[in-house]
Amino acid sequence: MSAPSPQQAATLEVIETARPPRPLIEEVKERSGAEISRCYQCRACGNGCPFVTAMDYTPNQVVRLLQFGMREEVLKCKTIWVCVGCHTCSSQCPMGIDIAAMMDALRLMAVEEGVAIGKPNIIDFHEEVLKSLEKNGRAHKLSIMLGYKRQTGGWFKDVDVGLKMLAKRKLELFPSRVKAVGEITDLFKCYWRESK
Repeated sequence: MSAPSPQQAATLEVIETARPPRPLIEEVKERSGAEISRCYQCRACGNGCPFVTAMDYTPNQVVRLLQFGMREEVLKCKTIWVCVGCHTCSSQCPMGIDIAAMMDALRLMAVEEGVAIGKPNIIDFHEEVLKSLEKNGRAHKLSIMLGYKRQTGGWFKDVDVGLKMLAKRKLELFPSRVKAVGEITDLFKCYWRESK
């Protein structure tokens, strides 16, 4: 088959640019498996989220931004970075939407597209969560908080919140570990660690 003539190439280019962009909701669904179009805005996801007060949009509002195709707003928001993937929202959703997977997909898309991270130092926080999961097989909030404060230097910034959590027994002093922690630790073996 011969190469297209310059005129045919120009026509093909016009046809390519005339195609509407793929809807954002479809792109996120493909990446996450989350059936975002099922959401009827009951707000159960935001009502159960332990970090909703630190978010600029509640999880259901992020879903609405996706439904309206508001790419820039959703990729620049703080919410996708504040979400720790605890799956509380997903487990409470009456429509079975995997909102935590949706948030993961949005974070990846934001990084791939070079969007500025909406929450300063949030990567440090996520690293501490992963360290806790690797070490104990589950998240230990107190060690996560202490590790994050060590990395960012903001030792006394949220002391009042930490004390309230201690008073309400929301912070365990000592981490609990899963029995087969070695299996979970194996999940964290990455090629960059093995190559060192």
